[in-house]
This record gives sequence, structure tokens and C-alpha cells, in this order.
Amino acid sequence: MNKSPLFAFFAKHNLKNVHYQVLAGPLLILLILSMMVLPLPPFLLDLFFTFNIALAIIILIVALFTRQVLDFAAFPTVLLFATLLRLSLNVASTRVVLLHGHTGSDAAGRVIEAFGHFLVGGNFAIGIVVFIILVIINFMVITKGAGRIAEVGARFALDGMPGKQMAIDADLNAGLIGEDEAKIRRAEVTQEADFYGSMDGASKFVRGDAIAGLLIMAITIIGGLLVGVAQHGLAIGEAAKTYVLLTIGDGLVAQIPSLIISTAAGVIVTRVASEQNISEQMLGQLFNNPQILILAALVIGLLGLIPGMPNIVFLLFTGGLVTLAWWVTTRQKKSQTALNEPVPPPATTPSTVEANWSDVIIEDALAMEVGYGLIPMVDQAQNGELLGRIRSLRKKFAQTIGFLPPSVHIRDNLSLNPYQYKFLMKGVEIGNGEIQNNKWLAINPGHVSETIEGISTTEPAFGLPAIWIDSHNKENAQILGYTVVDGSTVIATHLNHLLQQYAGDLFGRQEAQELINRIKQDLPKLVEDLIPSVVTLTVFHKVLQNLIAEQVSIRDMRTIIETLCEHAPQQTDPTELISIVRVALGRAITQQWFAGKDEIQVIGINMGLERILLQAMQNGSGLEPGLAERIVEQTQQALAQQNILGAPPVLLTNHTLRPMLSRFLRRHFTQLIVLSHLEISEHRQIKMTAQIGAE
Repeated sequence: MNKSPLFAFFAKHNLKNVHYQVLAGPLLILLILSMMVLPLPPFLLDLFFTFNIALAIIILIVALFTRQVLDFAAFPTVLLFATLLRLSLNVASTRVVLLHGHTGSDAAGRVIEAFGHFLVGGNFAIGIVVFIILVIINFMVITKGAGRIAEVGARFALDGMPGKQMAIDADLNAGLIGEDEAKIRRAEVTQEADFYGSMDGASKFVRGDAIAGLLIMAITIIGGLLVGVAQHGLAIGEAAKTYVLLTIGDGLVAQIPSLIISTAAGVIVTRVASEQNISEQMLGQLFNNPQILILAALVIGLLGLIPGMPNIVFLLFTGGLVTLAWWVTTRQKKSQTALNEPVPPPATTPSTVEANWSDVIIEDALAMEVGYGLIPMVDQAQNGELLGRIRSLRKKFAQTIGFLPPSVHIRDNLSLNPYQYKFLMKGVEIGNGEIQNNKWLAINPGHVSETIEGISTTEPAFGLPAIWIDSHNKENAQILGYTVVDGSTVIATHLNHLLQQYAGDLFGRQEAQELINRIKQDLPKLVEDLIPSVVTLTVFHKVLQNLIAEQVSIRDMRTIIETLCEHAPQQTDPTELISIVRVALGRAITQQWFAGKDEIQVIGINMGLERILLQAMQNGSGLEPGLAERIVEQTQQALAQQNILGAPPVLLTNHTLRPMLSRFLRRHFTQLIVLSHLEISEHRQIKMTAQIGAE
């Protein structure tokens, strides 16, 4: 059977199941062009004018229920099409008014007739005044203000992009989000800037529409008078009454949707991003403070007592405000009572069972205790997002360091403040913090010039100055350069920092055995040759634990095992084995700290100081207190210099001195990395930014 050319086209381009939404744009363009070119009967004009009013109302309602600006990202384009639709209707209705206006008030349809007679009482002078007032409100107030806000918003969105991108990169590096989510969030940041830029331009459409409305009205009135008097022989008074009323009705039926859409544009650009729509924000922030309502009632009541004022109306509003204040106060007291109600302790019954070994409690390798206010954040039944972030952290840690850290055992602790938490390692506290409920933490990365309103605090992981802010200040803080995160991100970042800091302590014999079992799956022969014939599990564990403690990844297990198999039979000292393994991992260590850099910037050791330290090692004597103090002081200054240069905190020293200096200096500076010359790739150029012992 032969197929039609249209069917063949759709089959070729795989358009058999084209959704109707794809055709909405082209059909709307055809409709707009048709109205500008073809004469329309009055009934179709009524349909299109009604559709225009309904479309404007729908746009306003969507804007009111939008929570984030990107939820209505198509608004600038919608604004353009709505403006074109309205102008095309003006063209079509003007044609009908001039062609058939002499036949009566319903010549251009019942909608225009209703707006021209019912809304302004059939008085064209009143109609002109009302029309001009609507145009002034639209052009001078709403459109001008919305355009200015869109312009400023576009500039602030562009200025705040670097801070938002840094926050996304920080979450990605901490393992709080994956690469896919990071791409989505980066795209949202770009789209937000594009949206405000588009809104800045789209606001010009509305302003032009308002000016066009005035010009169209003037041209139609003049043209109507000429057509009525010259062509149809009407008296000037009769022609003025007929054509001016039709023109006023036409202008009002177009200007009212224009005013509605301009209001929608103002709502979109003036709202602050939050989890609430604009109605919830307005009601929640206007009528949520009973003290304000009482003061307003007092002022209205005093005005109502003045003789000559409409006392009944003022006193009715006074009573309504007092009633609303009482209702808000009652609701807040109930909420506070429910929040502060103590959690009853679990019922206990006297036990008659003898004590046994099951009563012995083994401390968890890693645990987290939370106050009762944080329970929803860690409760899987309540979709606690912190649990998912902790799982992502452990996975990221395993992929980066080379072993899986212990699970975090989470439990509540009623002795803590409601929003306090603490981390324990083998029963000993290693970190704690407290978050503010329903607030965001704005962290100053060091280059913020303006402070923001909130509760001053210190970021718990890195000790950076920070401020707890309300959600409505979040976007402003990002524009000022703050890194803004929520409470669960604060806790997850703190945990990630502690995992890195105590990684060596978390790698126990159990983890070493689990790692061996995992390596056997890929390198069975190497493992059989190494353990226990060459080294014991104890030595293997000690070598890996030392590497992890000094932030060396153990993912390259092939190199580690081959190096131990080669040197362990002749060298039994674990310290020497660790040094040999570090040299074998030199390329990976260099890549870790100096990725993509041919010239590496490091802290150096003065040759005179090196000789003194080598002599002290040979003699078995420790460092003199004065010398040790000077080394610590100069190391601190050198680290500050590295931080200013943006270079990693790496100290390069003699291979023999490296273990001793690492043990000594890392007691004072946990972030310091001590490398030997043999651990640096040969093709890298070394630049000393500072020298310890240069004096």
C-alpha cells in the first residue's frame, strides 16, 4: 500500500508520537499573524479577548505559587508571546472598529461593548480617564519597578555565581554530592543568571506595550472620527460617542490583562527563594507576630474613637485584629509546648536475669550522638537526609584513601542540647558542634567585605568565622561571597574532616584483614607471596597505618605489596619499610599534592639546620628546647606564607630526616605534609617559598 508524503515525513523524522505541546508555539505564532492580517468576526474577537484575560490570570496564579524563580523559567518567553497576542488583538479589534463601528456599540463584539458601557457607565470621558490611570499604574509603577529589580537581580546573580560555584565544588570535594548532582546545581546557577538577564530585557516588552496602548487608542479615536464623519456621514457628536466608546472598551479589555501580567512579572522578580510560595510568605510574615497585630489594633482603635470618623468600621477592624492576635498567640503557645515537652524515659522493669557476657558493651569504632531536635535528620523513617550523606562520605573516603572506614553508629543523647551533636571514636569524643534550627550557616571564606545579619559562630570543621542566617537571607549572603550551607551539610562536613584527621587511628587490624580479603580477589598470588611468608599481618598493618596517618593514599596496593615483597626479606624495621614504600609511591604522592604543576612550591630546610638535626639523630640526643621552639615558630610562619600563595602545606627535607621531622612537626601542625627529596618526581622543578633555620 502506498503511503502519503505526509506520513513518510513523520516516519522519517520519528514524529509519529509528537506530543501536542510541541505544536503549541508554532500554532500560537500562526494565530498571532492571522489576527494581524485577516479580518475577524465579532464572535471570534470575543473568544480571543476572553482567552487573553484567562491567560493573564493563569500567569499571575502560576507566579503566586512559584517557590523558586527557575520553577517558572519560561516566564520571559511567555511574557513576549502574551504581549504579541495582546497587540495582535489590538490590531484586529481596531480594524473591526473602523470598518463596522458605525453599525452600533456591538460592532466589535460583546466583550468590547461590555467594557465600554458597563465598566465606565457609557461615559467616554470617564473611560479615557480610567484608561490613562491604568496605563500610568502599569507603566510608571509596576513595570518600571519590576524592570529595575530584574536589572539589579541580573547583576547580583552574576556577581554571586563564583560563590555559588565554590559552594558546589566544596560539597563535591567533601563527598556530600555526586558529580551528576553537581552538574545539575551548576546548570541551575547558570540558568538563574540567564533568567534574570532575560527578565531585564522582557520588562521592556511590557513598557513598550503600555506606550503602544496609548498610541493605538489615540490613532483609533482620530481614525474613527474621520471614518464616521467623512465616510458614513455621522455627526461629530454621534461619531465621537460611538467610536470613542468602542476604542475605550478595546483599550480597557487589552490593558487589564497587561496590568495582570505586569503584576506577575513583579511577583516573580521581587520574591525571595524559599520553600514557601508568595502567598505563604506574605501571610506568614505579615500576620505571624501578635505584638504587631496588637499595636495595629491600638492605632486603628484610637482613630475609630475620633468624632466624625467612620467609628463602626474602624472598631470592627480593631476587634478583628485583636481576635487574630489572640489566635496567633494561642497557636504559638501550643507549638512551643509540644516542642518543649520532655521525652518520657523508656519504662524499665526489674530484671531477674543474672549478668552474663552479653552485658559487656564494646565501644563503637565511630559513633555520633545527637540531641532530640536532630532526630528527624538521622531518622530513616522520617527521610533523614544526613544518613544518605554519611553513606556518600564513607564511599568517597574509601575511593580516595583506599579503605572503608567503620560505620557510624548514631544514637540520641538526652543530656545534649536539642540541636547539639558530638562524634566519638572508641568512646572518646573527637568533635562536637551545635546547629541552629531552620537556619543556614554562612561561612566567610576570607574575602567577604560586608557582614550580614545573623548569629555569629565558628564553623566546627575548620574553625572559620560564620553566621547563622535565616533562609530569606541565603541568596543575599551568596551574593556577598559567603559559602552558605544547611545544618546537615555542616554536620557532614565536620564528619568528613574528622575522618581525614583520624584516618590512621580508624585503620585497625580488622580493617587490614578486610583489605587483604578484598585484594585477594584481584591479586591472589601477590597476597599469598606476602602474608605471612614475607611479613606478618602486624607489620603490614603498621606500614599501611603510617601511610594513612600521613595522608598517603593506599589505593595502589600493587606497588605497596611488590615493594614489601622485594625489600621485607632484607629489611625488618617497619620504619625503614615505610620509607621504602613511600619512595615507591613517589609519583602518586607528587600527583596528590602538585597535580598539573611543573614547578612545585614547598617549604625547605636550611642546610646548616639539616646538619645539626642529622648529628642529633646519630648521637641519639633529642632537640634542644630553644632550637625546637624556633623550628616550630618558623614552621608556623612558613605555613602562613604557603597559605597566602595558595600552595600546599608541604615541607621538603632530607630523606633520612623525614620520619623524625614528621613525628615532631605533625604534633604541632596536623595539616603539615613532610616529604623527602626522593619522593618527588624527577621532572618537577622545586621552588623554595621559605626556609626553616635560615637565620
